[in-house]
Amino acid sequence: MNIAIAKFLQNLAIVFYKMDIKKFLDEKVALYNQPSFIPNDPISIPHLFTQQQDIEIAGFFAATFAWGNRTTIIKKCKELMQLMNMQPYQFILHHSTNDLKKLLSFKHRTFNATDLLYFIAFLQHHYSKNKSLENAFTQWGNSIEAMLIGFHQYFFSLADYPERTTKHVATPTKKSTCKRLNMFLRWMVRNDNKGVDFGLWKNISTAQLICPIDVHVARVVKKLQLIECNKTDWQTAIELTNFLKTIDANDPVKYDFALFALGVEEKF
Repeated sequence: MNIAIAKFLQNLAIVFYKMDIKKFLDEKVALYNQPSFIPNDPISIPHLFTQQQDIEIAGFFAATFAWGNRTTIIKKCKELMQLMNMQPYQFILHHSTNDLKKLLSFKHRTFNATDLLYFIAFLQHHYSKNKSLENAFTQWGNSIEAMLIGFHQYFFSLADYPERTTKHVATPTKKSTCKRLNMFLRWMVRNDNKGVDFGLWKNISTAQLICPIDVHVARVVKKLQLIECNKTDWQTAIELTNFLKTIDANDPVKYDFALFALGVEEKF
């Protein structure tokens, strides 16, 4: 067969494959990008609030705790919010020493009181000078990679931060997929009027976002042959997002709904 014809047929097959994948994933997005998705997901925690700062803080903790059983994640998040009197922003800014003592028994998996007290110290430091957590990310560059690297350095810029706490805030410099931070950014940035994501932050576009990827998503991606998935690291997240941009350049991360649900809800 003529090489040019073979190449044309190969490209045509790729086009049809992407059309089929887009149709399949769009159907799953439509199914799961609904308010009915919220109650059983950690995003239900920031949905308990209406003030932007409360949403940001609750969302940041919910994303940080989001590994393992979702029922347990939600339970522990609600426990923490109750310890903050269901007013996380006011608690962060105005807590007393006695208020902090109430937190000393809090624990979620490997996240303990030492980690929690430092998180609160950082958030108080940031919110005492800023109205939003958005610029804790955006001041470091225009790419999500630069933002996450800068955020990690900023987060641990306070004196005497606990070394053990660094494992709870990921960074691309350690080749992490940064799944939980990318999920948090999705919550804060995407705004499609479906009622799930919040769309509070306006200085990051949906086109910039990186798709969250964990073992469930990686398994689905491998089965669908979207990318070669021999490992799961930051570069894998980039490659997956770049593929998703070929089927929706403006909002590739909306497919997080489809990929995650296929892995967790449908055991794909």
